[in-house]
Amino acid sequence: MPRFITKQIHAYLDYPVAFGLIIMPFLPGLGSSNELAFGLSVATGVAALILSLLTDHQLGVMRVLPYSLHLAVDGIVGAVFVLAPFVLGFLGLDAAYYSDIGATVLVVVGLHKSDTAVPA
Repeated sequence: MPRFITKQIHAYLDYPVAFGLIIMPFLPGLGSSNELAFGLSVATGVAALILSLLTDHQLGVMRVLPYSLHLAVDGIVGAVFVLAPFVLGFLGLDAAYYSDIGATVLVVVGLHKSDTAVPA
């Protein structure tokens, strides 16, 4: 599988994703099957914003957390979002929202291109 999402590209994706997770629940009425569906997105967005601000990448403000930790957290969030509809009983729009975002996050993490060159 070609891996083309670099640390720099990932850094530029972080902030729109964080703000999207905070704002999107207000637009489509997320939380209709379970109130937790609304709050989980907003809380995750706030946490993602803080994580991005603290990550050691081009757009990190304090750069105290290693990028590898950031990627691991993203992977965990993606998995939690994919599982949330089943574990938390999200239905309809709530289930689709979490499944789609979770799968997208997992794809982005899976397409990460390592900064270190691998000898041929």
